[in-house]
Amino acid sequence: MTSFIQHKPLRFICLFTLGACCVLGFAPFYLHLLSMLSVAGLCYFWQRSQTPGEAAAAGFIYGLGLFGAGIYWIYISLHDFGGMPGVMAGFCTFLLVALMALFIAAIGAFSKKLAGNNKKIMLIAIPLAWSLSDWTRSWIFTGFPWLSMGYSQVPNSPIAGYMPLIGVYGVSFITVWIASSVAYWFTATTEHGALKGRVIIISILSIAFTGALLKQINWTTATGEPIAVSLLQGNIAQDIKWDPDTAMQTILDYTRMAEQSKAKLIILPETALPVIASELPGEIRSRLQQHAAHHESDILIGMVEREQGEYFNSVLNIGVSQNSAYRKSHLVPFGEFIPFKAIFGWIYRDWLNMPLSDLSRGHKYQSPMQVAGEKVAINICYEDVFGEEIIRQLPAATLLVNVSNDAWYGNSFAADQHMQFSQARAMETGRMILRATNTGATAIISNQGEIIAHAPHFMQTTLNGTAQGYKGVTPYILWGNWPIVTFCFGLIIFLWRRNPSVRIQSL
Repeated sequence: MTSFIQHKPLRFICLFTLGACCVLGFAPFYLHLLSMLSVAGLCYFWQRSQTPGEAAAAGFIYGLGLFGAGIYWIYISLHDFGGMPGVMAGFCTFLLVALMALFIAAIGAFSKKLAGNNKKIMLIAIPLAWSLSDWTRSWIFTGFPWLSMGYSQVPNSPIAGYMPLIGVYGVSFITVWIASSVAYWFTATTEHGALKGRVIIISILSIAFTGALLKQINWTTATGEPIAVSLLQGNIAQDIKWDPDTAMQTILDYTRMAEQSKAKLIILPETALPVIASELPGEIRSRLQQHAAHHESDILIGMVEREQGEYFNSVLNIGVSQNSAYRKSHLVPFGEFIPFKAIFGWIYRDWLNMPLSDLSRGHKYQSPMQVAGEKVAINICYEDVFGEEIIRQLPAATLLVNVSNDAWYGNSFAADQHMQFSQARAMETGRMILRATNTGATAIISNQGEIIAHAPHFMQTTLNGTAQGYKGVTPYILWGNWPIVTFCFGLIIFLWRRNPSVRIQSL
C-alpha cells in the first residue's frame, strides 16, 4: 500500500476518483454511506502523508474530483444560458472548482501541521478543520457552501438526527469524524490495533444509534389546521424567459394555472412573471385578485420590484390577506449583482447575457408574511443554503417557502442538490418547506426533511397538496451555528497550545 501511495499517477487517479464518488452521497443519489467511505479514503491518505504539503496536494486533488463532479453545472449556466464562449466558460468553471478544492487542501495541510506525526491528533484535527472549512465557505466571498459534507447525510442517514441540534456544519463534523476514525483504524499498526478497532466501532455505533433516536424527537408541534396548497411549475425555458415576444404568454400561462387552483395558498416560482411588478397589466392583476377573493386564498408571486431606481428580486402577495412583499437579501455574486463593478463590468458587457445582474438587496431582517392563516417565511433561490439566515424569521414563522429558478443549470444535478439543502433546513427548523420552482425541483417537504410530494422535472404542472404549520424551537433555531463553531475553534486552540507535545490517551 505504501508503494501505491508513493506512485504519483495512481495516487492522483485514486484521490480524484474518491472525490468524484463523494458526490453520490448528495441528491439525486442520496447514497450517504458512500460519501462517508469516500472521505475515509481521503483521511487514509492524510494519515499516511509525511508533510503538510503532501496532505495539501492530496486534498486538492480530491477537491477537484468532488467539485468537478458536483458543480459542473456552472458551465451550463455560463455557456448555454449566459452566452459565454465555451473556452472561457470552461476556464471560469475550472477556476471555481479549483478555488473550492483549495479549501479541502487547507484542511489536509492544517490537520497535518497541527498533528505532526501523531495519528491520534490527526483523527480529531481533520473533522475539526473540515467543519470550520464548510462554515467558512458559507460566508467568505458572500458564501458558497454548496456540497458541505453534512448535506450528504440528509435526510436518511441516522447522523442527520443531529441536524436540529447542531445544524449542517455539526453534521459535517460527525460525518468526517466517523470517516477519520475508520482511516485511523486502518493505519493503526500497534499491538493494540484490535482494541482500538473495537472502541472505534462501538463509538461509531453509539453515535449512529443516538442520531437515530434524535430523529424520533418532535422538536416542534403542529399549530392550526392543514391548508391546501398549489405549487405552480411553469417550465419556462431560460433562453426565452425574458424574451419580450413570449413574456405575455408566460404571464397568461401562470394566470391560467393559478385560476385552476382552489387551494388556500398558491405559490409561483422566482421571477415567474417576467415583468416589473408595477407594470403588471391591470387585467391580469384583477383576474388574480378576483380568483383569490372567490376562494378566500392568497397567491405568492415571484416578480421584480422597482423602487426609486433600484430593482429587487421579490415575492409579492395578492389575495385576501394584507398585501405584503419579501425582497431577496442574499444575492448571487456575478448572477444578481456585480462585485467590483469597475473591474468585472466588462465581462457582462462583452461575454454574458444575464438579465437582472445588478439588483439591490432587500433588508437583512424581514418579518414573515401573514398569508393563508400562516406566518410564512419566504426565501428566494439559494438563500435556503444558509441556515443561519433562514432562522432570522424564526420561531415566529410557522411555514417556510422557497421559490427558485434552477432553469439556469439545465438538466443537471443542481436542482436536486438544491432541494436536498431545503430538506436540511426543514430538519434544522422543524418546519415544513414548500418549494415552487420554474423547471424543478418543485416539492412539499415535511418538517422531518422527507419529500412528501415532488413534481416531475421539465414539465408544466401544478403540485397540489397540504401543508401544516408548526410552532416551537429547535436548539438550532436558538443558537444557529455558534455551538459547533465555538467547539471547533476551542478544541483547535487547546490542541495548538499543547503542540508539539500533545498527549491524547490511548483509545
